[in-house]
Amino acid sequence: MNQDTTFIYKYSAKENKEVQEIRKKYLPREESKFEELKRLDYTVQNSGMMESLCAGIGGALVFGLGMCLAMQIIGSGIILIALGILLGIIGMVGMLAAYSVYRKVFNKTKQRFAPRILELTAELSKTLN
Repeated sequence: MNQDTTFIYKYSAKENKEVQEIRKKYLPREESKFEELKRLDYTVQNSGMMESLCAGIGGALVFGLGMCLAMQIIGSGIILIALGILLGIIGMVGMLAAYSVYRKVFNKTKQRFAPRILELTAELSKTLN
């Protein structure tokens, strides 16, 4: 009474490809040098965008509030007009500062990632030649 029970699974090529794709999702992924270079370049190119948008949009909102107060759309009185003019000036400064905030953050990020980007480009250009 020796019972050898074996199971044999046979997959079609389509099923095997699907199994391999599912398996690939759960394996630890290693980033190639080219992918790392693209990721670092993307990081540098988009750095400072969020900060400058916040400064610009915040400045525009403060400017708009100041204009509403100065034109007496919200409230009335000489004190609110003066406050509106002051807020308008502060809002203009915020909008004007948005570009310099962008450039400062961009340059700082560029300096931080430049050595690694240059190293990767040198390595990849050697392999291409």
